[in-house]
Amino acid sequence: MSFTAKEVQALRQSSGAGMMDCKRALENTNGDFEAAKIWLREKGLAASAKRDDRENAQGLVAMQISGNVAAMVKLKCETDFVAGSPLFKDEADAIVQLVVTKGAEAVSERSEQLDDLKITLKEKIELGEVVRFDAAKGNIIGSYLHIQGGRGVNGVLVEMSGADSELAHDVAVHAAFARPKYLRKEDVPAEVIAMERATLEVVTRNEGKPEAAIGKIVDGRVQGFLKDVALLEQPYAKDDKKSVAQVIGSARIIRFSQVEIG
Repeated sequence: MSFTAKEVQALRQSSGAGMMDCKRALENTNGDFEAAKIWLREKGLAASAKRDDRENAQGLVAMQISGNVAAMVKLKCETDFVAGSPLFKDEADAIVQLVVTKGAEAVSERSEQLDDLKITLKEKIELGEVVRFDAAKGNIIGSYLHIQGGRGVNGVLVEMSGADSELAHDVAVHAAFARPKYLRKEDVPAEVIAMERATLEVVTRNEGKPEAAIGKIVDGRVQGFLKDVALLEQPYAKDDKKSVAQVIGSARIIRFSQVEIG
Protein backbone atom coordinates (compact mmCIF):
# COMPACT_ATOMS: atom_id res chain seq x y z
CA MET A 1 0.00 0.00 0.00
CA SER A 2 1.40 3.41 -0.96
CA PHE A 3 1.45 6.46 1.28
CA THR A 4 2.05 10.15 0.82
CA ALA A 5 4.47 12.64 2.31
CA LYS A 6 1.46 14.21 4.04
CA GLU A 7 0.74 10.91 5.79
CA VAL A 8 4.38 10.65 6.89
CA GLN A 9 4.12 14.16 8.32
CA ALA A 10 0.86 13.30 10.09
CA LEU A 11 2.46 10.23 11.65
CA ARG A 12 5.42 12.33 12.75
CA GLN A 13 3.13 14.86 14.43
CA SER A 14 1.11 12.10 16.07
CA SER A 15 4.05 10.04 17.32
CA GLY A 16 6.83 12.58 17.81
CA ALA A 17 9.21 10.27 15.93
CA GLY A 18 11.59 11.42 13.19
CA MET A 19 10.57 11.68 9.54
CA MET A 20 12.72 8.76 8.40
CA ASP A 21 11.45 6.59 11.25
CA CYS A 22 7.86 7.41 10.29
CA LYS A 23 8.52 6.58 6.65
CA ARG A 24 10.10 3.27 7.65
CA ALA A 25 7.13 2.50 9.93
CA LEU A 26 4.64 3.03 7.12
CA GLU A 27 6.76 0.93 4.76
CA ASN A 28 6.84 -1.93 7.27
CA THR A 29 3.09 -1.80 7.88
CA ASN A 30 1.94 -1.36 4.28
CA GLY A 31 0.78 2.19 4.94
CA ASP A 32 -1.49 1.27 7.88
CA PHE A 33 -1.39 4.43 10.00
CA GLU A 34 -2.44 2.84 13.31
CA ALA A 35 -0.18 -0.16 12.82
CA ALA A 36 2.67 2.22 12.02
CA LYS A 37 2.12 4.02 15.35
CA ILE A 38 2.36 0.68 17.16
CA TRP A 39 5.47 -0.23 15.17
CA LEU A 40 7.13 3.06 16.13
CA ARG A 41 6.24 2.57 19.77
CA GLU A 42 7.62 -0.94 19.82
CA LYS A 43 10.83 0.14 18.12
CA GLY A 44 11.09 3.15 20.35
CA LEU A 45 10.71 1.07 23.47
CA ALA A 46 13.32 -1.36 22.20
CA ALA A 47 15.68 1.54 21.63
CA SER A 48 15.01 2.99 25.09
CA ALA A 49 15.80 -0.38 26.65
CA LYS A 50 19.30 -0.05 25.21
CA ARG A 51 19.66 3.12 27.28
CA ASP A 52 18.90 1.38 30.58
CA ASP A 53 22.55 1.45 31.61
CA ARG A 54 22.84 5.19 31.09
CA GLU A 55 22.94 7.54 34.05
CA ASN A 56 19.83 9.66 34.43
CA ALA A 57 20.77 11.95 37.30
CA GLN A 58 19.04 14.96 35.74
CA GLY A 59 15.33 15.71 35.85
CA LEU A 60 13.01 17.77 37.97
CA VAL A 61 10.96 17.77 41.14
CA ALA A 62 7.29 18.70 40.75
CA MET A 63 5.20 19.74 43.73
CA GLN A 64 1.52 20.47 44.22
CA ILE A 65 -0.56 21.32 47.29
CA SER A 66 -4.33 21.29 47.46
CA GLY A 67 -5.81 22.00 50.87
CA ASN A 68 -4.45 19.43 53.30
CA VAL A 69 -3.06 17.21 50.56
CA ALA A 70 0.40 17.69 49.10
CA ALA A 71 2.52 15.71 46.68
CA MET A 72 6.01 15.67 45.21
CA VAL A 73 7.39 13.54 42.41
CA LYS A 74 10.82 13.19 40.85
CA LEU A 75 10.94 12.62 37.11
CA LYS A 76 14.42 11.60 35.95
CA CYS A 77 16.18 12.00 32.62
CA GLU A 78 19.72 12.12 31.23
CA THR A 79 20.24 15.81 30.41
CA ASP A 80 19.23 19.18 31.77
CA PHE A 81 18.14 20.11 28.24
CA VAL A 82 15.39 17.48 28.32
CA ALA A 83 14.60 18.28 31.98
CA GLY A 84 13.79 21.85 30.96
CA SER A 85 11.68 20.92 27.94
CA PRO A 86 7.93 21.67 27.96
CA LEU A 87 6.95 18.04 27.27
CA PHE A 88 8.98 16.79 30.21
CA LYS A 89 7.64 19.47 32.57
CA ASP A 90 4.07 18.82 31.45
CA GLU A 91 4.41 15.11 32.19
CA ALA A 92 5.80 15.79 35.68
CA ASP A 93 2.89 18.17 36.34
CA ALA A 94 0.38 15.58 35.16
CA ILE A 95 1.88 12.92 37.44
CA VAL A 96 1.96 15.10 40.55
CA GLN A 97 -1.63 16.20 39.90
CA LEU A 98 -2.63 12.54 39.68
CA VAL A 99 -0.92 11.81 43.01
CA VAL A 100 -2.79 14.66 44.70
CA THR A 101 -6.18 13.63 43.37
CA LYS A 102 -5.93 9.83 43.41
CA GLY A 103 -2.95 8.76 45.53
CA ALA A 104 0.61 7.60 45.00
CA GLU A 105 -0.43 4.27 43.46
CA ALA A 106 -2.17 6.08 40.62
CA VAL A 107 1.15 6.89 38.94
CA SER A 108 0.82 3.55 37.14
CA GLU A 109 -1.89 5.21 35.04
CA ARG A 110 0.82 7.30 33.33
CA SER A 111 3.03 4.37 32.27
CA GLU A 112 1.98 4.60 28.63
CA GLN A 113 2.61 8.35 28.54
CA LEU A 114 6.05 7.83 30.09
CA ASP A 115 6.86 5.22 27.45
CA ASP A 116 5.79 7.64 24.73
CA LEU A 117 7.96 10.35 26.29
CA LYS A 118 11.01 8.08 26.08
CA ILE A 119 10.39 7.70 22.37
CA THR A 120 9.80 11.37 21.71
CA LEU A 121 12.69 12.74 23.78
CA LYS A 122 15.06 9.80 23.11
CA GLU A 123 16.41 9.58 26.66
CA LYS A 124 16.24 7.23 29.61
CA ILE A 125 13.25 8.66 31.47
CA GLU A 126 11.83 7.13 34.62
CA LEU A 127 9.87 8.04 37.71
CA GLY A 128 11.81 8.48 40.95
CA GLU A 129 10.44 9.17 44.42
CA VAL A 130 6.71 9.74 44.83
CA VAL A 131 5.53 11.45 48.03
CA ARG A 132 2.01 12.25 49.21
CA PHE A 133 1.00 13.92 52.47
CA ASP A 134 -2.61 13.85 53.62
CA ALA A 135 -2.32 16.09 56.67
CA ALA A 136 -4.51 15.56 59.71
CA LYS A 137 -7.24 18.08 60.38
CA GLY A 138 -5.82 21.23 61.95
CA ASN A 139 -2.26 20.49 60.85
CA ILE A 140 -0.25 22.68 58.52
CA ILE A 141 1.75 21.62 55.47
CA GLY A 142 4.86 23.69 54.88
CA SER A 143 6.69 23.49 51.58
CA TYR A 144 9.68 24.73 49.70
CA LEU A 145 10.77 24.07 46.13
CA HIS A 146 14.17 25.32 45.04
CA ILE A 147 14.09 26.38 41.38
CA GLN A 148 17.19 26.18 39.22
CA GLY A 149 17.27 26.65 35.47
CA GLY A 150 13.50 27.05 35.40
CA ARG A 151 12.76 23.70 37.07
CA GLY A 152 12.36 22.37 40.59
CA VAL A 153 15.47 20.55 41.81
CA ASN A 154 15.06 20.35 45.60
CA GLY A 155 11.68 20.02 47.27
CA VAL A 156 10.60 19.60 50.89
CA LEU A 157 7.21 18.97 52.47
CA VAL A 158 6.68 19.30 56.23
CA GLU A 159 3.56 18.48 58.22
CA MET A 160 3.32 20.32 61.53
CA SER A 161 0.84 20.71 64.35
CA GLY A 162 0.57 23.82 66.50
CA ALA A 163 2.37 25.89 63.88
CA ASP A 164 1.41 28.66 61.50
CA SER A 165 2.15 28.63 57.78
CA GLU A 166 5.20 30.89 58.15
CA LEU A 167 6.92 28.60 60.66
CA ALA A 168 6.11 25.50 58.61
CA HIS A 169 7.57 27.16 55.51
CA ASP A 170 10.71 28.22 57.38
CA VAL A 171 11.26 24.66 58.60
CA ALA A 172 10.85 23.39 55.04
CA VAL A 173 13.42 25.91 53.78
CA HIS A 174 15.83 24.87 56.52
CA ALA A 175 15.42 21.18 55.69
CA ALA A 176 15.97 21.80 51.98
CA PHE A 177 19.48 23.05 52.59
CA ALA A 178 20.43 21.19 55.80
CA ARG A 179 19.33 17.84 54.31
CA PRO A 180 18.41 15.93 57.49
CA LYS A 181 17.96 12.19 57.12
CA TYR A 182 15.77 11.66 60.20
CA LEU A 183 13.32 13.67 62.28
CA ARG A 184 14.63 12.81 65.77
CA LYS A 185 17.92 11.40 66.94
CA GLU A 186 15.93 8.49 68.36
CA ASP A 187 14.90 7.68 64.79
CA VAL A 188 18.46 6.98 63.68
CA PRO A 189 18.81 3.17 63.38
CA ALA A 190 21.16 1.55 65.87
CA GLU A 191 23.17 -0.04 63.05
CA VAL A 192 23.76 3.37 61.47
CA ILE A 193 25.05 4.75 64.76
CA ALA A 194 27.22 1.67 65.28
CA MET A 195 28.81 2.04 61.85
CA GLU A 196 29.46 5.74 62.43
CA ARG A 197 30.95 5.03 65.86
CA ALA A 198 33.29 2.42 64.39
CA THR A 199 34.46 4.87 61.73
CA LEU A 200 34.96 7.63 64.28
CA GLU A 201 37.01 5.34 66.50
CA VAL A 202 39.38 4.63 63.61
CA VAL A 203 39.59 8.34 62.73
CA THR A 204 40.25 9.30 66.35
CA ARG A 205 43.01 6.69 66.76
CA ASN A 206 44.61 7.79 63.50
CA GLU A 207 44.74 11.31 64.90
CA GLY A 208 46.97 9.99 67.67
CA LYS A 209 44.56 10.71 70.54
CA PRO A 210 45.38 9.04 73.89
CA GLU A 211 43.75 5.63 74.18
CA ALA A 212 42.15 6.53 77.51
CA ALA A 213 40.42 9.54 75.91
CA ILE A 214 39.17 7.85 72.75
CA GLY A 215 35.84 6.66 74.20
CA LYS A 216 34.88 10.12 75.42
CA ILE A 217 36.01 11.81 72.21
CA VAL A 218 34.06 9.36 70.09
CA ASP A 219 30.93 9.85 72.24
CA GLY A 220 31.11 13.57 71.57
CA ARG A 221 31.59 13.06 67.86
CA VAL A 222 28.65 10.66 67.68
CA GLN A 223 26.50 13.37 69.25
CA GLY A 224 27.77 15.75 66.58
CA PHE A 225 26.80 13.21 63.93
CA LEU A 226 23.28 12.99 65.36
CA LYS A 227 22.98 16.78 65.23
CA ASP A 228 23.90 16.63 61.57
CA VAL A 229 21.37 13.99 60.53
CA ALA A 230 18.35 14.61 62.82
CA LEU A 231 16.18 17.60 61.88
CA LEU A 232 15.16 18.56 65.40
CA GLU A 233 18.79 18.49 66.57
CA GLN A 234 20.21 20.59 63.75
CA PRO A 235 21.33 24.19 64.32
CA TYR A 236 18.62 26.34 62.78
CA ALA A 237 19.69 27.90 59.48
CA LYS A 238 18.52 31.41 60.41
CA ASP A 239 19.99 31.32 63.92
CA ASP A 240 22.59 28.62 64.47
CA LYS A 241 22.71 29.34 68.21
CA LYS A 242 19.36 27.55 68.44
CA SER A 243 18.32 24.08 67.38
CA VAL A 244 15.28 23.48 65.21
CA ALA A 245 13.55 22.00 68.28
CA GLN A 246 14.13 25.24 70.20
CA VAL A 247 12.88 27.37 67.32
CA ILE A 248 9.59 25.52 66.90
CA GLY A 249 8.90 25.52 70.66
CA SER A 250 5.62 23.83 71.50
CA ALA A 251 4.83 23.12 67.84
CA ARG A 252 5.48 19.61 66.51
CA ILE A 253 6.92 18.32 63.28
CA ILE A 254 4.83 15.29 62.41
CA ARG A 255 6.86 14.27 59.38
CA PHE A 256 8.95 15.66 56.54
CA SER A 257 10.16 14.47 53.17
CA GLN A 258 12.81 15.74 50.81
CA VAL A 259 13.15 14.95 47.11
CA GLU A 260 16.20 16.20 45.29
CA ILE A 261 17.78 15.96 41.85
CA GLY A 262 21.36 14.73 41.76
